[in-house]
Amino acid sequence: MRRFTSRLLHLFSPNKQLALQLEHILGFRPVHLPYYQLALMHRSKIEELSNNNERLEFLGDAILGSIVAEYLFKKYPLQPEGYLTEIRSRIVRRETLNNVALRMGLNKLVQYNQNDRGLSRSHIFGNALEALIGAVYLDKGFARTRVFILQQVIKPYIDLGHIESTDTNYKNQLLSWAQKAGHTLSFETLNEKTEGSRKIFTVAVVLNGKNLATGNGYNKKEAGQVAAQRALEQLKLP
Repeated sequence: MRRFTSRLLHLFSPNKQLALQLEHILGFRPVHLPYYQLALMHRSKIEELSNNNERLEFLGDAILGSIVAEYLFKKYPLQPEGYLTEIRSRIVRRETLNNVALRMGLNKLVQYNQNDRGLSRSHIFGNALEALIGAVYLDKGFARTRVFILQQVIKPYIDLGHIESTDTNYKNQLLSWAQKAGHTLSFETLNEKTEGSRKIFTVAVVLNGKNLATGNGYNKKEAGQVAAQRALEQLKLP
């Protein structure tokens, strides 16, 4: 990791300004800046696996899940496992993390192909947040990462009351509406392609035999959720 390419460093100039921006987001000054530069590098900018944030995203996802699980376990001592699992799922899902990342201002720091307009409407900023968590872990260790997640992510940006009372499973909402209204609704995979090292799926919401909306994602479940959300917006359903 420390053998960082000069090409990647050049894309983040001046480094001092980036360090200050990161300090504002993180709540501390980063020590090994290349970890964070890598966390902010989307594969649409650099496809080589060693020079984009996909591996750090994998690491950050695992760490975030464990810390959120511990946080909920202590906060809700009387709730059963199923409840804790559902709330954790709502916190760490792509839509929630992407919203948090946008509010944090990560979209201004992530390096990606801005000519691809679809990327800015996808969940790349939430993915970058997970990669950033991975960078904090490598730079500062688990204890400091835990403080960052609790103090800089959950406390200011996660409204547990809203998450508890709001169902953000758009697919279930849409299926429930269609069933009550007597409509025929299905989800169909329209396309599957490989970009870099990852597959991109396109899923369509088919209402009464006609395509209503489509969504893209790194798996069929994510693409279906995006498509369902867009369908709900088109139908102007709450």
